[in-house]
Amino acid sequence: MVIKYNKKIMEHFLNPKNMGEIKNADAIGKAGNPICGDLMWIYLKIGKNKQGKEIIRKIKSKTFGCAAAIASCSMTTELVKGKTLNYALKLKKEDISKALGNLPLIKLHCSNLAINALHNAIKNYKKSKK
Repeated sequence: MVIKYNKKIMEHFLNPKNMGEIKNADAIGKAGNPICGDLMWIYLKIGKNKQGKEIIRKIKSKTFGCAAAIASCSMTTELVKGKTLNYALKLKKEDISKALGNLPLIKLHCSNLAINALHNAIKNYKKSKK
């Protein structure tokens, strides 16, 4: 089966945004799918905005996987950078797919992995604050 990707997906695959690790990250989230082999880590540095709400000040990711996985993780980091934690927690896989110009249905699970990695990082951050 040949999967065709649109220009936006290919741009995020070939030139992923916010790739790498954050040393001394405030939180790290991980998600993976043993069936397809995709694996993602999201690193967060948290700050506060002018209203005193916690925001994602800096975000980086590492992704091992297919073009859709890399593009999904890249787009996820772009959508939440500078946003509040509450905003990031409300983001869904459909939001990632839509922002990428719609992932092929067979690759929709990649956007789910990216969201899971992000949400896991935020949950880990909140646990560390208790």
